[in-house]
Amino acid sequence: MQMDKRERSLLGLASVLLGFLFIILLKTQGAAGSQMVLPETAVPSLIQTEQENQLLSAENEKIQLEVGKYTQGQSASTLANQQLQDAKMNAGLVEVFGQGLRITLDDSKRVVTEQDDPKLFLIHEQYIRGIFNALWNGGAEAIAVNGQRVTINTEVFCSGSYIQISGTRQMPPYIIEALGDTNTLKSALNFYYDWFRLGDLQDQNGITRKIEVLSKVVIPAGKLREYHYAEPVKEGT
Repeated sequence: MQMDKRERSLLGLASVLLGFLFIILLKTQGAAGSQMVLPETAVPSLIQTEQENQLLSAENEKIQLEVGKYTQGQSASTLANQQLQDAKMNAGLVEVFGQGLRITLDDSKRVVTEQDDPKLFLIHEQYIRGIFNALWNGGAEAIAVNGQRVTINTEVFCSGSYIQISGTRQMPPYIIEALGDTNTLKSALNFYYDWFRLGDLQDQNGITRKIEVLSKVVIPAGKLREYHYAEPVKEGT
């Protein structure tokens, strides 16, 4: 059977359309196939990334722990050093400076006659002890005499022609220096009876009782005491 021209045209168009649809179908299957493969390759990659993140997190925790230990160690060391410095400061083992007073006491240079009491022309140890007590009572933070730091272990007593202070022989003049509020320190001295007595002896017999207010006084460090019999009490004993 022969087809007319119109039928042949329709058949050709149909062939073209079928071919076009076939090409689209192949492309669609190819795209779908590639999309099906993507999850299969992506899953191992995601698992690997997650494992790496876990390892990094674990390493970070270790680092943070070490940093924490180091910081705690540094803080403990700093605190221990500060406590040591405070203890040395309170014990008078550190050289200090600041505003304060300087008191000078000296024997009289006048010639003592037979009618005079020679004791009234000299500086005695009780005057020095009394001044120490008055200054401490006035809030003195550090005291020295003739370059010797005064601490809780300082002894002051007469030994013939000299006064023994902190195990050293001291001769006049006796220079006492103290750190603290100068007004309060001077007020504390005014409550000390022998301070006025020294003033009278200065006028009558020529001893020296001089006081100076200074903006800077340097007090030397004291010395450690050696212990031969005393031992610290241990916990649990």
